[in-house]
Amino acid sequence: MNMKFTTLISADELARHHLPNGCMQRGWVLFDCRHDLENPAAGKKAYRAGHLPGAQFLHLDEDLAGVRTGTNGRHPLPPPQALRLLLESRGVGDDVQVVAYDDGSGMFAARLWWLLRWLGHEQVAVLDGGMAAWTAAGFSLAQEMPLTETGRLSERPSLVATVDADEVQRHLGDGSMCLIDARNPERFRGENEALDVVGGHIPGARNRFFRENLAPDGRFKSAAELAREFRALLHEEGAAVPMWIVSQCGSGVTACHNLLAMEIAGLHGGRLYPGSWSEWSADPKRPVAKGA
Repeated sequence: MNMKFTTLISADELARHHLPNGCMQRGWVLFDCRHDLENPAAGKKAYRAGHLPGAQFLHLDEDLAGVRTGTNGRHPLPPPQALRLLLESRGVGDDVQVVAYDDGSGMFAARLWWLLRWLGHEQVAVLDGGMAAWTAAGFSLAQEMPLTETGRLSERPSLVATVDADEVQRHLGDGSMCLIDARNPERFRGENEALDVVGGHIPGARNRFFRENLAPDGRFKSAAELAREFRALLHEEGAAVPMWIVSQCGSGVTACHNLLAMEIAGLHGGRLYPGSWSEWSADPKRPVAKGA
């Protein structure tokens, strides 16, 4: 029986699914999601210089986000049907195992992980430790562009849920929604804001910098450790974590990293606020908090 990978996959395990010619074995599709928020061309350039054998490239702005209007955030969700057609053209189908990686932290790979679950596709995993873990294990890189086949993704019920800005605003201060902000502490406090016009955070949000999900070697912490840390953040000691958790960040990207970490920890049901701070702060009528 083939094992399904739905959260993480190690470099050693991924290598077992490469053919001798470097291609991925049938039924597996690999995506390079490297990106630089300050230099959007950097990911594609790095891919051309060298990538995991058999990997295809997906661009955060062009492939994994929709059209920006100025008020819907820096990385709005793409239209689901357009995303489905794109992934099908790259070989993703109902029974295909998808693996996403970036150059280490998983911050961009986790976006693809979440988007596929949004489309109802469960067999998607992030390469634990990313490209750094792959090369550290002694595995080679390639420059060849892989051949692709067309897949078919059926329309399935989504495995994840979202909230919009209006829903967030309706529940501010009523205790029925717990916002977790994945940005670094400086940006959360409203200091050194380099990406959005306004600094600060949504009132009542709690800060969990996405890099706290990682061990010093760049791989994710254990499920037990992640569960302990998230429960401490949520002041939740019981076995269940409420469904009212909403993950957000600057633009709905690193928020997916926290949702992946929660999934690894067995804490299911967290929702995503896709527009996140970049959408929230675009409306001067919405309240802003600063400091810790």
